[in-house]
Amino acid sequence: MKQPVLFISSEAYPLVKTGGLADVAGSLPLALKQAGIDIRLLLPAYQSVLEQLDDYQVVASTRHYDHDIDILQTTLPGHDLKTLLVHCPALFGRPGNPYLDTNGQPWQDNALRFALFCQVAVDIALNRVGLDWQPGLVHCNDWQTALVPALLDTFLQRPATLFTIHNLAYQGLFDDRVFFELGLPGGLWGMHGLEFHGLFSFIKGGLVFADRLNTVSPTYAREIQQAEFGYGLDGLLRHRASRLSGILNGINTDEWNPATDRYLAKKYDIDSLKDKSINKKTLQKKLELPVDRQIPMLGMISRLVEQKGLPILLEAMQKLLQFPLQLVVLGSGEKAFEDSLQEWARRYPKNLKVIIGYDECLSHQIEASADLYLMPSLFEPCGLNQLYSLRYGTLPIASKVGGLADSVVDANQENFEQHIANGYQLPENKPDALLHSIQRALDDFSDKPRWKQLQINAMTPDRSWQASAAKYIELYRLAIADNS
Repeated sequence: MKQPVLFISSEAYPLVKTGGLADVAGSLPLALKQAGIDIRLLLPAYQSVLEQLDDYQVVASTRHYDHDIDILQTTLPGHDLKTLLVHCPALFGRPGNPYLDTNGQPWQDNALRFALFCQVAVDIALNRVGLDWQPGLVHCNDWQTALVPALLDTFLQRPATLFTIHNLAYQGLFDDRVFFELGLPGGLWGMHGLEFHGLFSFIKGGLVFADRLNTVSPTYAREIQQAEFGYGLDGLLRHRASRLSGILNGINTDEWNPATDRYLAKKYDIDSLKDKSINKKTLQKKLELPVDRQIPMLGMISRLVEQKGLPILLEAMQKLLQFPLQLVVLGSGEKAFEDSLQEWARRYPKNLKVIIGYDECLSHQIEASADLYLMPSLFEPCGLNQLYSLRYGTLPIASKVGGLADSVVDANQENFEQHIANGYQLPENKPDALLHSIQRALDDFSDKPRWKQLQINAMTPDRSWQASAAKYIELYRLAIADNS
């Protein structure tokens, strides 16, 4: 594909990250560039982003909503990917979280902030700021960028648009008056536009007006067309089903590779799986758990919220901690879940270790040390940790939803004989089902030849972004054809 691409995101690793969107935006454009695509990444110039950059330059200027805006150009740290930044200090020059204030509440002017970001994206997409570069396709991600397809739709000559849904639960909903205060084209209002039950919906800008829609796993693309997962937008998504697809995320295989991982006590690969247990022994010492390579270790690195299955896990905890195993949990979230986990850890110090917060080094060590990985999520658009776990020979115990259903193949006998089994799927999201799946996994763990085969199955497939990038390039071609 020869058409240039503008990739728009509100976050990208390593510059700014609150979730999986940042991992995608920091990896997919790199894979696309490697595949020969002329691609540029567009981000807000948050204060934290500028603090990390040694070198950037002003390449254009524009003005929206009475704010003077500079467009800065730099490269993504560690790479030569051209990265454009929307520099408006009054709106983006704030410390901390890109979306939330110091009280953990959304910034009151988020609608203005991301409307301005989208307006600048449109300026670049239409080559109105003198960059002498115009994309043939604009790839938008989540609600913060979703006004771009809507605004571009008001122009006769425009680039094609793709809108990717990373999590439909976040929609960018505001009072209807905000739509009019932002001076958006009146034709975009109404139930067939940006109105959602009387509110102003950013995400509908992408869902209604983009040439193509996709999400981050094939199963999630089907799920969001159902009332249970659609958050009131399932009817619209069914209406656009012919333009909606799912592509499973890849992972950064440079960052997540047990053979080269700088955080590990002992590196290993598919041919040296016996060395994996050295990492377990090291982590047991570090966390003051009983040191025993033979005891199965379960890992969980997660936001501690209902979506991630915490109520199911906690309801099962009394019986779970009677099993011969160790469980290591790293994460933060709702205080009630944090407190409950810590209380269980106080009662069972030899079986459960809970670390509240996030630690990049420890997350790698848990992935490498654990034998099993827990993901009893209620919904999971893609999920990344099960993909990391598979790469590290750590078998997931996961719900059969979203990207988990697309990547975790249950270790039943039929799948095992076909050499595709790589984990354990929960038959339903209930405590007894979780306990039953864990018991199955423990039984397999005690059968060393079977266990090694399951690990080999898990580690063999290519989970890099290169595989996913090829599918995105084909989707770009379809969007451009739709727009021609």
